[in-house]
Amino acid sequence: MTVVLVGATATGKSRLAVDLARAYAVRGVPAEVVNADSMLVYRGMDVGTAKPTPAERDGVVHHLLDIYDVRRTATVAQFQALARGAIQDCRDRGVVPIVVGGSALYVRAIVDDFTFPATDPVRRAALEADLAAVGPEVLHQRLAALDPAAAARIEPANGRRTVRALEVIGLTGQPYSAELPERRYLLPDVVQIGLAIPRPVLDERIVRRVQLMWGGGLVAEVRRLEAAGLREGVTASRGLGYRQVLSFLDGEISEAEAQEQTVVGTRKFARRQDSWFLKDERIHWLEHDRADLVAAAYALAGPHGRGPGRVTH
Repeated sequence: MTVVLVGATATGKSRLAVDLARAYAVRGVPAEVVNADSMLVYRGMDVGTAKPTPAERDGVVHHLLDIYDVRRTATVAQFQALARGAIQDCRDRGVVPIVVGGSALYVRAIVDDFTFPATDPVRRAALEADLAAVGPEVLHQRLAALDPAAAARIEPANGRRTVRALEVIGLTGQPYSAELPERRYLLPDVVQIGLAIPRPVLDERIVRRVQLMWGGGLVAEVRRLEAAGLREGVTASRGLGYRQVLSFLDGEISEAEAQEQTVVGTRKFARRQDSWFLKDERIHWLEHDRADLVAAAYALAGPHGRGPGRVTH
């Protein structure tokens, strides 16, 4: 059995993962959490990622937290290998892995029959140099000329995906497919559970989370990470909240603007998360605030789970 908890940011996935692991434990079945968030892998990126603290983990083992320096670039393909390794390790020890993530791409790369086109380090380095020199919008225009369909699916500000699309086009001579492959589990016995939440409630939770990030010392955290090489990190430096604070430290925007831009960016990201996950009919959705949430999740994921479905009230 592999349990997968998905949904938009700030819906309570991390808390449910710990509570569900505890529900397994009281029934004599060990369970551990496998992180599927690309930012939680970075050491020191704690406040801005809402990384579960040791107290919040409540003694439950968490895999793939704090494994990378902020200067290291993390790719989906690398993460796929790490997460599948952690899941297999759990299964080999008789432990139920509980995968927690908010990105459909990362989650599907882990549990589905999902392969990636080859990469060329030299070509990739040249494109990343172009990205640093001219910015993501110029590269996006280049992509639009080569593959309008792919460009339409990639936001102009998303330099990493634009670089990857150009790399694949250059390697294969074919248009880059921004569509995910057919949904088909590679891992056995997967049960996906999503947390459903009304949009106005989620928007309020995002505002509160960003306020807590600022109150919890996000600016100070970014200053520390900047000294540790955050700006050198292609992945880490572009995390929500982190890139906005870096712009504030550079004098490009005010601190209030950085906070507001983080709220707006997080809301947009949450909407994309919803649109990705709602397309997957294998996910069984539970209301985020139901009183018996843990019991309902266990009923789906436990030894006699009911399997996939729609929203359960």
